[in-house]
Amino acid sequence: MTTQSDNTEVNKEFTEECTTMLAAVSDALYAIGGKWKLMIIIAMARGNNRFTELQRKVSGISARVLSSELKELELNGFIVKKVTSGYPVTIEYELLPYSHTLEELVGAMTRWGIQHRVKIKSER
Repeated sequence: MTTQSDNTEVNKEFTEECTTMLAAVSDALYAIGGKWKLMIIIAMARGNNRFTELQRKVSGISARVLSSELKELELNGFIVKKVTSGYPVTIEYELLPYSHTLEELVGAMTRWGIQHRVKIKSER
């Protein structure tokens, strides 16, 4: 039989686990959250490395927002900005190896998104 002190200890463990989980999800959302970051990374993984290519592939994103998101992705170690001197100056963005740590997450989100779309359509 469980005593009151045992229940308190179980709740405390759950709270610590919950706190850890919340902190981890918060960190992930900080790094890749929002509407655009993962879409930019996916577009880059398909070979779109120039600003205008990315803006065309990620439909709906403004130049200002794309610029801001690229800076944040660079700060978080997912991409690097490469400037080639010469005429004309070319700017390309390249995925860093760290971005490949998102493959499992993107795959899971893709599967869930497809499943969710089917569910919503079937309920209408």
